[in-house]
Amino acid sequence: MKILLIRHGDPNYELDTLTQKGWQEAEKLAERLAKLNISAYYVSPMGRAQDTVSVTLKKVGKSAQTYAWMREFSVSIKDMTTGSPCLVWELKPKDWTIVSEFYDKDKWYDVPVMRENGVKERWEEVCNGLDSLLEQHGYVRENNFYRAMKPQEETIALFCHYGVSCAMIAHLLGMSPMLLWNHFSMEPTAVTTIVSQESQDGVTTFHVHGYGDISHLRER
Repeated sequence: MKILLIRHGDPNYELDTLTQKGWQEAEKLAERLAKLNISAYYVSPMGRAQDTVSVTLKKVGKSAQTYAWMREFSVSIKDMTTGSPCLVWELKPKDWTIVSEFYDKDKWYDVPVMRENGVKERWEEVCNGLDSLLEQHGYVRENNFYRAMKPQEETIALFCHYGVSCAMIAHLLGMSPMLLWNHFSMEPTAVTTIVSQESQDGVTTFHVHGYGDISHLRER
């Protein structure tokens, strides 16, 4: 199967919608996605994601299912130097990079600064939500891999946000999301393509075939 993780268009965060530029980006994105055979659309409940997907849905005549767990990973923590509120991807490199646990997929959320305000619980919500969605499409998680109960050739599209997309990718690849949050960027309407690879016994791993692609914005 193929999973398309799509960030919303240029946002107006104050109103949780799109700017004029964002609506234009959503139109170009829709032109791109309309050429693909996408079988199912899923979307965050947040306005900027809903607005972005609405353009594509109107163009292809389909609907999307909204999942609360796909909302942005906007858990507030404290800056490790100043104690000021910040997001999990806003920690200073000089602080987080010297903590070895941040590089461990099973320990990053147990670092003291991450124990506040439900970071682990939010992480588990995203992981469980994604696993439940994939199970609907025939892929069941077993430890650190998936088993294809009903291998699919379909493509599904998830319209959401930067932070939660990084979390999903980290879960699929078995790595700490800190590496993605701090080393990978994702521009508005960027498309990340993840493809399953199944062995004969059904054991499945996921491979990133393209990250943060915005080629549709450069097309005339």
